[in-house]
Amino acid sequence: MPTVPERLATGGPHFSVEFMPPRSDADEDVLWRSVRRLEPLRPAFVSVTYGAGGSRRERTIRVTQRIAEETTLLPVAHLTAVGHSVAELRQIIGSYAAVGVNNILALRGDPPGDPNGEWIAHPQGLEYTGQLVALARSLGSFSVGVAAYPDKHPRSTDLASDTRFLVDKINAGADFVITQMLFSAADYERLRERMERAGARVPVLPGIMPVTSHGRLMRIVELSGQRVPEQLADELYAVREDPEAGRAIGMEHAVRMSQDLLDAGAPCLHFYTFNRSKATIEVLSALGMTPAMRR
Repeated sequence: MPTVPERLATGGPHFSVEFMPPRSDADEDVLWRSVRRLEPLRPAFVSVTYGAGGSRRERTIRVTQRIAEETTLLPVAHLTAVGHSVAELRQIIGSYAAVGVNNILALRGDPPGDPNGEWIAHPQGLEYTGQLVALARSLGSFSVGVAAYPDKHPRSTDLASDTRFLVDKINAGADFVITQMLFSAADYERLRERMERAGARVPVLPGIMPVTSHGRLMRIVELSGQRVPEQLADELYAVREDPEAGRAIGMEHAVRMSQDLLDAGAPCLHFYTFNRSKATIEVLSALGMTPAMRR
C-alpha cells in the first residue's frame, strides 16, 4: 500500500474521510453503505476512529481490516495510547501490519468516560503521543500521522507550548498532521505558519464537518475546547427552530471554507462523516471534486 504522503504527492485536489467504529451490526451496515458511496469518488484515504477512551477497539480493527481487504480504499488505522500497555499496543500494530495496513494515526486519546477529565497513563503504557509515534515507526515501515488543534489543545497553557508538543510528535517520526474540526481557513493558515516557523514541514490536512445546527455547534465547542466562531454561532442561533435553514447555513459555510482552504494550499480536505456520506458528497460536488466533474 502507498503511504499517505505518497498519495498526497499525486495530482489533487484531494479529500479524505473519517468514520467511527459502529456500536452494533445495524450501525455497521450504515457505515458500509457510506463506504460504498464514497469509494467511487476516490478519496486519498479513509480512517476509522478508535472510540472514546479506546472503546470499540475490536470493531475498529475489524472495519479497518475489511476496508484493506475488500475495497480499493487506502485505510489509515487509528491507534490511541489510553488504556493500553506497550505490549497491547505492539499486538494491535502487528495486527494491522498483518493485513498490509501501513498507515497509522497516533493519538494519546481522551480519558474514558470524560473527555475533559484527568489523563492518567496505563501503568505499563505510554505518556505522550510522540512515544506512540516512535513505537509504531520502530515496528515496521509505517507512515504515522498525528492530530493538531487549529488554535491549541485545551490542556496546553499557551500556543508556544502547544507548538512544541506538536513539533515533538513530528520529530518522533510523524509525517503528516490532521487537524481537529476547523471553523475557518484563517485558523488553518495560522497553525501551518507557526509549524513552519518551528521547522515542522509536513503535510497539514484541515478537518471539516458541516455544522448544521446551533446545538451541534455548542456541543462540538464543549467537547473540543475550541473558541466559538461568533458569526456562525449567531447565524445558526437565529434559525434554531428551522432545521432546514440551519442545514443550509452549515453547508454554505462548509463549502466556502473548503474552497478557502484549497486556495490556501491545503493538500487534502479531511471530512468527519459520522458514518454518513450525504454532506461530504454535497460539499465535494459544490467544489467540483467528484470524478465526473474532474474530467
